[in-house]
Amino acid sequence: MKKHLLVFASFLLLSATAFAQDNFIKHTVEKGETVTKIAQKYKVTPANIYNLNPDSQNGLKPDMVLLIPKGNGAIIIEKPDATTKTHTVAAKETLYGLSKLYNVSVEEIEKANQSLKTEGLKVGSTIAIPVKKELATVPQLDKKQDKKQDKDSKNPSIHQVEAKETKYSIAKQYGISVEELENSNPEIKDGLQIGFRLKIPAGSKTIAKQEEKKVEIETKPQTKTVDVEKIGYVVQSKETLFGISKKLGISKENLIKLNPELENGLKEGMVLNLPDNERIANSDRAFADLTKTVNTANRKKLTLLLPFNISKIQSDTVNSTSSRLKKDKFLNMTLDFYSGALMAIDSAKILNLNVDVKIFDSQETKNSSSIATIIQQNNLQETDLVIGPFYQSNVEKTAGILSKNKVPVMSPLSKETGILYENLIQTMPSAEYMRDAMFDYMNSKAANIVGVIDPKKVSTKKYITENHKNVKFVSFDEKGNISLESLKSLLLKNQKNFVVLETANTYMIKIIMNTLVASMADYQIQLVILEPNEKLDSDEIVTANLAKLNLLYPSLARENDSPEAQIFEKKYKEVNKVFPNQYATRGFDITFDALLRLSQEQPFVETLETATTEQVENKFEYGKKDGKAYINDGFYILYFDTDLSVKVAN
Repeated sequence: MKKHLLVFASFLLLSATAFAQDNFIKHTVEKGETVTKIAQKYKVTPANIYNLNPDSQNGLKPDMVLLIPKGNGAIIIEKPDATTKTHTVAAKETLYGLSKLYNVSVEEIEKANQSLKTEGLKVGSTIAIPVKKELATVPQLDKKQDKKQDKDSKNPSIHQVEAKETKYSIAKQYGISVEELENSNPEIKDGLQIGFRLKIPAGSKTIAKQEEKKVEIETKPQTKTVDVEKIGYVVQSKETLFGISKKLGISKENLIKLNPELENGLKEGMVLNLPDNERIANSDRAFADLTKTVNTANRKKLTLLLPFNISKIQSDTVNSTSSRLKKDKFLNMTLDFYSGALMAIDSAKILNLNVDVKIFDSQETKNSSSIATIIQQNNLQETDLVIGPFYQSNVEKTAGILSKNKVPVMSPLSKETGILYENLIQTMPSAEYMRDAMFDYMNSKAANIVGVIDPKKVSTKKYITENHKNVKFVSFDEKGNISLESLKSLLLKNQKNFVVLETANTYMIKIIMNTLVASMADYQIQLVILEPNEKLDSDEIVTANLAKLNLLYPSLARENDSPEAQIFEKKYKEVNKVFPNQYATRGFDITFDALLRLSQEQPFVETLETATTEQVENKFEYGKKDGKAYINDGFYILYFDTDLSVKVAN
């Protein structure tokens, strides 16, 4: 019997080796590359790379050759006796993804796990995966790698990262600092991934007592079952409330509601309560090129609801159409967006996307629309996606009507949020979100932050005071005049100084900028604004000074000189006789991105959770807010470079 088992095991190993050449890609490491970046490039996990290339844990060197698994990193071979296997659910996994990973249908997984239909997937839970009798999965490892892993697994100085673990919790487990852990494992400075095999520095407390702990675990009766969904989130070094909010997909307000102690500030080591069944989002998704994964097997329907208000134009006996176009900014914005959307539809035709597009006049104002009639008369309950209307109140009305049919409704131009229907998709981040992200960026640089906030900007001063207690404020006198001496006294030498400027007073902007430019000989200074400030476009403001101070600011759109962007601009001008403005480009980006997401093998809503995309100027990085509406977190932090060009900040 043993002889037969050895022969069968040898057959499996030889089969894996025989298939290996067809299932691996060889990658030659270039200077500056990390395992995380390479994993993102090939759409695999860092754990896949470490498993196949154990030496990569010692660091990458130029010209090193790595084996990269194709597809899901497994080889399918014959194994007639297997009927089911178990899988521990990791963060961000979906039933669709698991069905593709194990080559079974979603229905088969649900049939094997009846609780999934009522409770859904839970991080940390173990589910049964049906395995077809002729199929099983074997890791892509050769004999040498297999022996290497066996040796490592017996080595108490190796720790394999599991779901819900953080750098802080692992460091605490072994009685070392996060810095020591990162020094021993440079690859995790870019982020921690499930499956990472970490080296634990010799002499740590846990290594010395590991055998003793094993005995305790084996001898003590287990009296309590740990509920993974109830485990709190451990705050790590240098984390911010904004960063945690984004990582977990929970609003700051909800986090504070669940953890009132956050009102007094965030501290390293705090354990935060999370909502039941909360899943950790992946905040570091790589950009996806959806044009390469198009699936046209099923025909989809896209509906655009745009406020042309044609009936009003036709009934206007005072103004001609041309004069109305000159006066009506809202109509111009609609037509610009529409022109960009038409370009996107033409691009979809070139790609042979299998999507029917219908466009209706929503006939809307801020307080009225024809939405209900349009939906009823045109049976929009059967469409796959609606883009529009423009006003947020009308978007929410549309989402409310179509919520029973689970038709996704996309808000193209509004930053406001009201009722967060589960089928609502906000394509623009809120102003507050972008402000939080700006401070998160500045705090990540371990810099000195100085606030020059005009006394008239009461709400801004209150927001910073309540949420960013490390900011030092420049003083003003009773008449609202700034104290330049106070400004200079708050700057620190040998450290980066971010100066946050919030004022609509052109004279104040000029004297502050002049003072900061004069101080650059002694201090590292970067000027920051939290929202667009039209005063900076005034002729009185010297653009060269903005470049010297590397003005840092948030923006929904980037400057894009790529060949694809140039082609779009050229074609748009050929058709419309003018260059595209921000609304035309946004019309193209939103519509084209939606068409591509509709044309994937995954369901449309699932692409929102798994794919971050960039189009001509706009970024789309969706996440659910408090388990309800999808919100786009995609925007750019830009800065003026010294050559007057605008670049994306790292």
